[in-house]
Amino acid sequence: MPRILRSHTGPRTEARPSVLTAQELQIAGLASRGLSNKQIGERLNLSHRTVSTHLYKIFPKLGIASRTELRAALDAGGPPSDGAGRDIS
Repeated sequence: MPRILRSHTGPRTEARPSVLTAQELQIAGLASRGLSNKQIGERLNLSHRTVSTHLYKIFPKLGIASRTELRAALDAGGPPSDGAGRDIS
C-alpha cells in the first residue's frame, strides 16, 4: 500500500496520497470524520482559513473534489493518522 505521509525533503508528485505532509494528513483525517474547519482549527490551534487552505491543497493531491471523498481516499492509501502515527479512525 502507498504511504500517505511524505517527508518534507522528499519529491512531490501531484494527485498521489503519498505527498501529504503531516499537517495535511492530520487535517484530512479530522475533516473526513466530519469536523468543520472551525472545529479542526480549534483542535490544532489554527485559523479556520488556514484549515480551508490546507484542504484546498489536499483535494487535488488526492484526486478528489469534496470532503465526502476524503475517507475513501485516505482509506485507499492506508489508515488515517494524526500525523504522529496515531490512528484517528
